[in-house]
Amino acid sequence: MNISPGLVADSVVISHNPSDPGDVLIELYGCSPETVTRAVQRAARAQTAWLAVGAAARSAALHRVGDALDAAHEELTGLLVREVGKPLMEAREELTRAVAIWRYYAQLPQDAPRAVHEPTSGPGLLLTRRRPRGVAGLITSWQFPLAGPSWKAAPALAAGNTVIVKPAPEATACALRLAEILKGVLPPDVLQVAPGGPEIGATLVSLADVVSFAGSPAVGTAVVCAAASRGVPVQTEMSGQSAAVVLPDANVTRAATDIAAAIAGYAGQKHTTTKRVIAVESVLPKLREALRQAFHTLSARDPNRADAVCGPVISKAARDRVIHARDSALASGAHVLAGAPRGDWKQTPGWFIDPILLENVPGDHALNHEGICGPVAVLSRAASFDEAIRAANSGRWGVVSSLHTSDLEKALQAVDRLHTEMVRVNAPTTGVEFLLPFEREKEPGKVREKDRATMDFYTSTRTVSLLPTTSA
Repeated sequence: MNISPGLVADSVVISHNPSDPGDVLIELYGCSPETVTRAVQRAARAQTAWLAVGAAARSAALHRVGDALDAAHEELTGLLVREVGKPLMEAREELTRAVAIWRYYAQLPQDAPRAVHEPTSGPGLLLTRRRPRGVAGLITSWQFPLAGPSWKAAPALAAGNTVIVKPAPEATACALRLAEILKGVLPPDVLQVAPGGPEIGATLVSLADVVSFAGSPAVGTAVVCAAASRGVPVQTEMSGQSAAVVLPDANVTRAATDIAAAIAGYAGQKHTTTKRVIAVESVLPKLREALRQAFHTLSARDPNRADAVCGPVISKAARDRVIHARDSALASGAHVLAGAPRGDWKQTPGWFIDPILLENVPGDHALNHEGICGPVAVLSRAASFDEAIRAANSGRWGVVSSLHTSDLEKALQAVDRLHTEMVRVNAPTTGVEFLLPFEREKEPGKVREKDRATMDFYTSTRTVSLLPTTSA
């Protein structure tokens, strides 16, 4: 892969194929802080011209981005599978979503003014205008290497900002290929990529005019503090510990199928992955059996296979964390309800790990309180609907809840009582619709993301008074 010139040695970035760690996709020197500084300066200069080209030109450019990504669909799908182990069908869906995101936001530069009013007295006009904030610093995770930068960069560019993407090291090849494709579509320096480690992200946060972050809670909290100290708008997307609540009147077979897929999908590495299953007591016997059946077809396998749901986890360290969490829970009295039994996983070169559902996990165990990144989840019981709601709300990270029931009244109650930004009724926790807002609960930097609300984040609002003059 051709790397843009000007990268100064700081730290080596290496990206491995998680299905075959001996397959190195990319090895390069990451940026230095000085390189990031120069990139921000170039972006600031480019931003003036990017805004000046006008709404119609920005709209057309974003449409061309969507077309360019669509034309590279098969190539980029293969890159997703190879670099981050995303199962083939999910990789195709991510590319389709990325294309749709660019085309959706291409409509927004020409949105009408937000408000026009008459003055309270006399002739004239009062109106509001959006103005871009400047240079957007986008720190993206490896879970969605192409859709993630797209749903941050597209609205930022639509509003007239320029952007610098600092990708997770594990997804560097995807980010650089994305930038390479967009280089033929966008003006110079409107979108740049700054590969590297934590120091590069910290430098970008210290210089950008607006910051959007996706990654770990520890780093995200530091990003919020750094941005807030400068008075810079910031939004975060961090960990997840989503819960699925199953009521006695649920369609148990369907619920079990959805829940199992939401635990195993992409090896349990999405922020929307189901980590806790909470069942009202009377449905437990039937649900246990349905979950055992649902897990039978979800073992980890080569992500290039069309039937793959669970591929490898992203790294050896990630697999070790899942194994440690499983073994410590089993040592504390838990037992395996469904999925892989105790013992070693497949003896393959890749970082594969079969999905697992545990029961009787002690209440103080980390699996009940932390979002372990991997295909492992906990089943627990609740005496009633009210207790199940309280248990679902006890999670540290309020991302998504799912409720499985045929009782419309209970479903409507849950919508109001569950403390998550998304509630999915009779559907898996996984899946985010970019046409609707996504406002994170229970974490710093809580700002609405996706849909048209994102334009508010990437812009400031100016109120303008236009009053006629009187002749002298």
